[in-house]
Amino acid sequence: MKITEALLAEHQVFHSLFDHLEKHAASFKTVAEIRSVALLLEAMLAAHARTEDRLFIDPLEHCLEQIGQRDTFHEEHEEIDAQLLGISKTRQVKQARALLLAAVLASRKHFDKEERLIFPLAERVMSAATLVTLGKKWAEQRVDGG
Repeated sequence: MKITEALLAEHQVFHSLFDHLEKHAASFKTVAEIRSVALLLEAMLAAHARTEDRLFIDPLEHCLEQIGQRDTFHEEHEEIDAQLLGISKTRQVKQARALLLAAVLASRKHFDKEERLIFPLAERVMSAATLVTLGKKWAEQRVDGG
């Protein structure tokens, strides 16, 4: 399996989670409930980002720079992190819910950009063998808890 296929499959899992959070966000009655969900989302996104950055984005960094997306790409990660961190600092359910939904929306937009720009870029500039090798490394890291 190519790294692009593996990451796209992970994105599909995230989209299902995002759908669930958007559907049920209004039912969260306490900040503690929202924080719990946000911590889970944060942990999942962090694991995904670590693997994605190490195996996929770092080798494409020079290409992202050339198309003017390098800084934007990293800023989007920081925006999502800040929204999730904000949930841990607020005491208001309404604000916590808004931050959670903002993080979900920002994550959707970021994943969409990866799927429309970064994955096709990788398919153009990396050989099929490299993409498969990176896919194998992705699978190994997932087994090892990376």
